[in-house]
Amino acid sequence: MAGRTARLVLLAGAAALASGSQGDREPVYRDCVLQCEERNCSGGALKHFRSRQPIYMSLAGWTCRDDCKYECMWVTVGLYLQEGHKVPQFHGKWPFSRFLFFQEPASAVASFLNGLASLVMLCRYRTSVPASSPMYPTCVTFAWVSLNAWFWSTVFHTRDTDLTEKMDYFCASTVILHSIYLCCVRTVGLQHPAVVSAFRALLLLMLTAHVSYLSLVHFDYGYNLAANVAIGLVNVVWWLAWCLRNRRRLPHVRKCMVVVLLLQGLSLLELLDFPPLFWVLDAHAIWHISTIPVHVLFFSFLEDDSLYLLKESEAKFKLD
Repeated sequence: MAGRTARLVLLAGAAALASGSQGDREPVYRDCVLQCEERNCSGGALKHFRSRQPIYMSLAGWTCRDDCKYECMWVTVGLYLQEGHKVPQFHGKWPFSRFLFFQEPASAVASFLNGLASLVMLCRYRTSVPASSPMYPTCVTFAWVSLNAWFWSTVFHTRDTDLTEKMDYFCASTVILHSIYLCCVRTVGLQHPAVVSAFRALLLLMLTAHVSYLSLVHFDYGYNLAANVAIGLVNVVWWLAWCLRNRRRLPHVRKCMVVVLLLQGLSLLELLDFPPLFWVLDAHAIWHISTIPVHVLFFSFLEDDSLYLLKESEAKFKLD
């Protein structure tokens, strides 16, 4: 939910550096890549590379040039460490030890586990909450939107390409917008359906314009950062204000408060930004791991709140 905002802010900052970091600017790295490509990535050498490349690597889209960059990255890192320098970044990222076809193994696994947690909680929600609950359709849709976002996060951390990066960004933005929509339905829409319909149309228009501009005009990291910070702040303030106003009347709302505050606090983990431990576990992966129980808590809140609303609507129906 709100934590996606912080993630997007930090991703955008890193992506802005992706065109050139200390490691990939080094002449030794560039010469190494050039020589590796000339030696291995054309003619008979390329055929030999493809014949010995594991099938899972080729299916994941790893090319000879990608392999050269990976090998030369470690050559450069080794020289830095040998001379007593700090580990450099390459193309806006820390060096990670590849496992099978996973480019960032810990973050990929953590993203998958977040998605799995969302799926388990969706199944639990659908089992325990009747479809007649006023919030049922909106909560189920939010769960599917979240699952889609975690799927693309897993893909992006498995294999970083222009397409997977864009899908990760766009799907994360969609989660934030749908969280705002979820909040609008809960706080306003149950009493004023027409307002929610108009607001839904506005959010869809905003998302379409956002994705179209970044896809068809220019992928502007600065604009993407500003846009996601703005909608993220709306999301956080709206949910938190509603929670504070209803915390005494509705005890289960405290779960939502904890989720909002935890996600904002846990996002600070990414500010640590240190070279990966064992070349696998960095601050971003730790943040992803820490959000798994938070998603469980948020879906628990949605379940409690949906059952409360169902009970309330049934009580009104009996009175009528």
